[in-house]
Amino acid sequence: MADLRFFEIYRNPEYLWLLFQGALVSGALTIGGGIFGFLAALFLAAARHYRIPVLMQLATAWVEFIRNTPLIVQMFFIAFGLPLLLGYQWPFWAHALLALSVNFSAYFAEILRAGLASVEKGQGEAASALGIPQWLTFFKVSLPQAVAAMYPSLNSQFIFLFLTTGVISEIGVTDLTWAGLFIDSRSFRSFEVFFTLTLIYLAMSLMFKSVLRLLHDRLFKWKVVR
Repeated sequence: MADLRFFEIYRNPEYLWLLFQGALVSGALTIGGGIFGFLAALFLAAARHYRIPVLMQLATAWVEFIRNTPLIVQMFFIAFGLPLLLGYQWPFWAHALLALSVNFSAYFAEILRAGLASVEKGQGEAASALGIPQWLTFFKVSLPQAVAAMYPSLNSQFIFLFLTTGVISEIGVTDLTWAGLFIDSRSFRSFEVFFTLTLIYLAMSLMFKSVLRLLHDRLFKWKVVR
C-alpha cells in the first residue's frame, strides 16, 4: 500500500502560503481575463452580427485564428515574441492577463454572436421605427437578451478556460499550478501535491459557478432559466 503523506503539505506553512497565493493569482487573472475578454467580445460579436464592412472580416479572422491555435502558443508569442518585436517588457502576470483576455475574447465573441442571432429581428425593427439609435438598441434590447440566452454557455466557457490557466506557469507566473510544481520539487510527494491541486481547482470551479449563478439571478430577474 502506498505511503501517503499529506501532512507534509498541510503542516508546512510555506507550502500552504504558496498554494494560497497561487490560488489568488489564478483566480484574479481568470477574472481579469474574463472581464477584458468579454468587453472585447462585445465589439467582435457586434461587428460580425451587424456585418460592418472591414470590421466584420477582421473580427472573423481574429476569432478563427484564436480559436484554432493553442493557448500556450498564444501566451508564448505574447510573452516573448511581441516584446522582442515591439521593444517593451511587462511583468509575466501582465503578459498572462493579456493572453487570457485575447483567448477569452474569441470564445465569448462566438457565443455572443449566436445569442444575438437568436434575438427576434422584429424587436430591432420596432426600436428603429421608434427612432431609437442602433447602438442604444444593441445595449438595451439585443445584448441583454443575447447574454441571458447564452449565459449557461458563457458560464461553462469561463469555467473551462479557468481550468486551462495552469499553462501560465510556463512563463513564470506564480499561479496555483506553479505552486504545486514548486512544492513537488521540494517534497517529492507528487501524488499528494497534485491530488491537493485537483481539490483546490475543483473547489474554485464550484465557487465560480455559485458566484456566476448569483450574478445571473441579480442581473436577469426578468428571465427564468431552468
